[in-house]
Amino acid sequence: MKNADTIWDDVDAKGAAFAAFSDIIWGIPEIAYTEYRSVAAHHDMLAAEGFTITQNVAGIPTAIMGEAGSGGPVIAILGEYDALPGLSQESGVAEHRPLPGNGAGHACGHNLHGAASMLAATAVKDWLARNGLAGRVRYYGCPAEEGGAAKSFMARAGAFADVDIAICWHPATFTRVDEGLSLANTRMDFAFTGRASHASAAPHLGRSALDAVELMNVGVNYLREHVPSDSRIHYAMLDAGGIAPNVVQARAKVRYAIRASTLHGMFALNERVKKIAHGAAMMTETQVDISIMSAVSNMLANTPLKDATQACLDRLGGVPFDAADRAFASQIQATLHPDDIENDFRAAGEDPHTAPLHDGVIPQHQRGELMLGSTDVGDVSWVVPTVQTWVATHAIGTPGHSWQITAQGKMPAAHKGMIHAAKIMASTAAEVLTNPALLVAAKADHQRRIAKTPYVCPIPADVTPPLQPRPEQA
Repeated sequence: MKNADTIWDDVDAKGAAFAAFSDIIWGIPEIAYTEYRSVAAHHDMLAAEGFTITQNVAGIPTAIMGEAGSGGPVIAILGEYDALPGLSQESGVAEHRPLPGNGAGHACGHNLHGAASMLAATAVKDWLARNGLAGRVRYYGCPAEEGGAAKSFMARAGAFADVDIAICWHPATFTRVDEGLSLANTRMDFAFTGRASHASAAPHLGRSALDAVELMNVGVNYLREHVPSDSRIHYAMLDAGGIAPNVVQARAKVRYAIRASTLHGMFALNERVKKIAHGAAMMTETQVDISIMSAVSNMLANTPLKDATQACLDRLGGVPFDAADRAFASQIQATLHPDDIENDFRAAGEDPHTAPLHDGVIPQHQRGELMLGSTDVGDVSWVVPTVQTWVATHAIGTPGHSWQITAQGKMPAAHKGMIHAAKIMASTAAEVLTNPALLVAAKADHQRRIAKTPYVCPIPADVTPPLQPRPEQA
């Protein structure tokens, strides 16, 4: 166990270079399936570190994989690098100050995510070579986590079929091993078609697609009373049919995100929402076309991997923030609502205190209030035993998908957190590679969880990734 932790020295040896690399990715924010410059930068970094590179993974131009080592188990370390629209922000400034450009920003810390994961994979590669050990490590560069479900498409295509263990992390406000809980999620589009007419002179001749969308929304609002409490249904208008109120709108389109704690529950809820859409179409004498844009599975936990990662994390301790880190985090907290901060403590099961950054480790069995989102890591966890860690990189209370995360993404605290995350992932990989019993236990746990419900990708076979053309500047 102690020998495995020498891998932390391999992380430290290249930590500064990968922190600088994360800043490069921060400076070229690209949203789902447009990450051409980001994946090119990842390609160059993998090549510089001597990985064997596979591009266009699962037919996705912005997905990449680098492999090193030979024989032994295959350890996958998953990285992300997509940004979010509308969340551009100047670095190191504790006030909303968007940057000129495309308006995108790394408001979920994915610039750190991919850099730390590649750093961990590089450390495992160097550690294997130095110790003459069998084993292969792969860095998977995964695009479009934000709503694009790239890992789901990759899992469906068999990209992880020969992987033994998958390891990942995510930037956070508290450092802890993930419980292995998330919501399965379908993004489904409902496009209504009616008949246009003059809204005043001939309203009886029109069939309003916009009315159909509004009736559907009302129906789903009533449905919310009759679903499990951990389910979530929310929507966005994609097309209201036009801006002229004197026209009966002949088209309208709404996108729904439908979430449940299990795949089975999500599939059932999908069908209930579809029935409401068909009912709205009948009431308005319109037609509805239903299509799935993307979908992800709920996460499956893996107890042996969680235990091993927690042991590594307990030995390593919390992120070593300093006074300057705390000072800037306090400035960020001053831009937040007190409820944001209190909510964060509740989610972590921590009593509220005045520290702006978390420099400890949440105990494994400490439970906070469940506040679940969705991630395409869930689909990987159904295919291969998977473990994820949350590592503090930004101020307590910082909401996900906010300009405040973008503002903190290049700060020294973020760099310390990402290097810390790389150490946790690398040492977990080393434990698996040096402890055959751990690998056996992790696989047995995984098989037990999927025995009753084998994996079925929630994305229909005829749905392909919504690939985007390469921008001229990429």
